Amino acid sequence: MNTYKLKVAGLERDLPICPVNEHLDIAAFVIFGDVELTVACAKELIEKMPPHDVIITAESKGIPLIHEIARQSGVNRYVLARKAPKLYMKDVFTVEVDSITTVNKQILCIDGEDVELMRGKRVVIVDDVISTGESLKALETLVEKAGGEIVAKMAILAEGDAIERDDIITLAPLPLFFK
Repeated sequence: MNTYKLKVAGLERDLPICPVNEHLDIAAFVIFGDVELTVACAKELIEKMPPHDVIITAESKGIPLIHEIARQSGVNRYVLARKAPKLYMKDVFTVEVDSITTVNKQILCIDGEDVELMRGKRVVIVDDVISTGESLKALETLVEKAGGEIVAKMAILAEGDAIERDDIITLAPLPLFFK
């Protein structure tokens, strides 16, 4: 199997190269289960984070990262944009998203209580990888609909065109592999 050697947060990982389509491969960055990497990346992102009141991520690969950021920061709550409304959610805000790593269109939604948590607050959006920016755009829409002020957009890695964006705080680039 072909791999890409990633260096981030003082650590190295060999990422498997996976086909997206006949013209494009990506290096699969999966933070799930890698506690050492999650802790190290959270620490470095916290050092770059501006003053804020709330942090938000999208389900699901951002969950361990945002949890660790909250834990290290001594914060007891963060907002999770879910991929589908749950029975316990009331007054749900929803937006559509089209992600490079997801086959079909999906939605992201937040509960009305999360809306209240963000209203009038400084919000940092956190994700594992930003590539096309579609998931990020959906999170931005959710925060704006909730009345929050986005003070930073952060990710461990920027992939493809996102590497050139100056509105995202990242720890390392991740190239795309064209065939």
